[in-house]
Amino acid sequence: MPADELAERLDVDPRSVRRYVAALRELGIPVTSTRGRYGGYRLAHGYRLPPLMLSDDEAVSAAVALAAASRAAAADVPSPTDQALVKLNRVLPMRLRQRVNAMLEVTDVLPDGRASVTPDPEVTLTLGTAVRQRRRVRIEHVRADGSATTRDVDPYGLVVHARRWYLVGHDHLRTDVRMFRADRIGRAAELPHRFVVPAGFDPVEHVRQGLTLGAWTHRTEVWLDTTVDEARHQLPSTFGELHACPDGGVVVVSGVEDLSGMARALASLPWRFAVRGPEALVEAVRAHVASLRASVDG
Repeated sequence: MPADELAERLDVDPRSVRRYVAALRELGIPVTSTRGRYGGYRLAHGYRLPPLMLSDDEAVSAAVALAAASRAAAADVPSPTDQALVKLNRVLPMRLRQRVNAMLEVTDVLPDGRASVTPDPEVTLTLGTAVRQRRRVRIEHVRADGSATTRDVDPYGLVVHARRWYLVGHDHLRTDVRMFRADRIGRAAELPHRFVVPAGFDPVEHVRQGLTLGAWTHRTEVWLDTTVDEARHQLPSTFGELHACPDGGVVVVSGVEDLSGMARALASLPWRFAVRGPEALVEAVRAHVASLRASVDG
């Protein structure tokens, strides 16, 4: 097909057609050209386009991400991630396939020992569609103790944090905005009811607040000998709320369940700190210091 005709059909100028052809050739697609009055571009006879076309950078990034997720899961049976990696490998050009496989063969991923928290794909797709279309969903949510409840939720958003997916929305059972672990949702069905997200509502901020100061047993306040910028750079976003002190330093306000765990976390920080409350956290820090001293003396 002549370049002028291609340009007209694509609604671009002939120079753009030449750039497109060059890009296709870089991807390994055999586009031939013939000069002259009856010349033009032709796809090599018998060539079939693969179902997926990726640049070298895109292919390597996808393969590394899939391999890391697959190996970190350490499952005994092939996971959907394993199967996706096999399919990706099949459509890679031979030159790139060999390099990617060589890289993966010498790369190890250290499992973190945690159970897989990947939500059910069908559930996740249903929730995502409902969020986008602003339709209510009926979910079957399983609590940590194994008990299950059925709830109608207006889904405001999906948020991923620390390998976990969270659904944020208005729970009609509790008549309040709640967040649910998506991996604990056994079923999800879209309902015909529509809703409007409250103006200014931020699902990400809601999850951060919930994980930081949610329904925890203890509320702690600790002064840190640093700046807000440095604390924000060093600490996870869910460690706590940061407040600059007029006389220097930062106060971090956190919700915690395990005070001994909070004591260990504070001891690992690179700054001096002072516990402002509660007194039980002071005792937990003292107990941790005593344990460290006993280990050193021993």
